Amino acid sequence: MTEQTMAGRTVLVTGASDGIGAEAARVLAAQGATVHVTGRSADKLRPVAEAVGTEPLVADFSRLDDVRHLAKLVAERVGSLDLLLNNAGGTFSPAQRTHDGHEPNLQVNHLAPFLLTHLLRPSLAAASGSLVVNTSSIANLLGRVVLDDLDYERRRAIEFPAYGTGKLMNILFTRGITQRWADDAIRSVAVHPGPVGSSFGRDSFLVGLLYRTPLKRFATITVADGAAPLVALAHRGPDPEIDGRYFSRFKIDGRENRQAHDQGLIDGLWERSEALVGLP
Repeated sequence: MTEQTMAGRTVLVTGASDGIGAEAARVLAAQGATVHVTGRSADKLRPVAEAVGTEPLVADFSRLDDVRHLAKLVAERVGSLDLLLNNAGGTFSPAQRTHDGHEPNLQVNHLAPFLLTHLLRPSLAAASGSLVVNTSSIANLLGRVVLDDLDYERRRAIEFPAYGTGKLMNILFTRGITQRWADDAIRSVAVHPGPVGSSFGRDSFLVGLLYRTPLKRFATITVADGAAPLVALAHRGPDPEIDGRYFSRFKIDGRENRQAHDQGLIDGLWERSEALVGLP
């Protein structure tokens, strides 16, 4: 790939303070894209923004008002958006509700990117061919979407299955975009980047325990390797062949939860998520 393969394309990367988001942002900028970056840590995000040549956009996805403000700033900065990398996420203790009162794995992994993508739809449509990449996970296999109890108000939330459910929702959301926004030439794809040795799990005691031990070397891949599938999909752009598909790293149609193609869940999750984030 030459340094100019992304020239002329405008990109927003969420979860870009560190890890695969920061790496993907740097690579795409080096290849000619105009890259905007957002993350919750101003201190970590600042050097990434400097490296890609744009001002940092600080937003905490556990606060939906931050997401709304972020969308407003992005819309003011860009005339059109060719690529949205919805990469922000993680695994969180369900015991701590977000500022908005939601179970954190639900809000940070699904509701916040759902809201952001909706608010940026005009910018994506203005590109006359754009791509939304949702960073999912093989953990989607452990998920279970219950439409009438998305926020775990009537059942106990267990951390890693709740995380897996959020990652399953990323795939369902991807298919919703494909079905509903085709007239705007907005394509979408979900991807499992691999078990990356980054700061993933820093908000989780259980996952963080693995990432703080020597076992991390055997259980994870490098940040650069984890970012590579995101970069590869960015290069493909709004390719109809990948629209609505789920990649396991570079392999199309990776292993999915049996709920991932349930049309009732695709529609129901979309409608309930609109209500939860206050979209009309």
